[in-house]
Amino acid sequence: MNIGSIGSIDALQKAIAQDQSAQSTTPQNSFANVLSEAMGELNETQVQGYKAMQGIATGEVKNLQEAVQKIEEAELSLKLALEVKNKAIGAYKEVMRMQV
Repeated sequence: MNIGSIGSIDALQKAIAQDQSAQSTTPQNSFANVLSEAMGELNETQVQGYKAMQGIATGEVKNLQEAVQKIEEAELSLKLALEVKNKAIGAYKEVMRMQV
């Protein structure tokens, strides 16, 4: 029977308590921050898509497959963002129709 492991449980509990106190001091991502980051990523994807289109039009693209892939990624990300927006607006309208 190893009694030395009981001491390690105390150390583990102290480490968990320190970790929880550290997590409580770090700010949590708010909905506005998450939305802002998502819109920034969407914008960056769109810019890369437009640059790829410009590269194809001017003939500066060395790898046509990568350029087309960036354009498709930009298109799909925009469609996804629009569908998420439509679902969010639909959910908001549904909540507003509820009787209290």
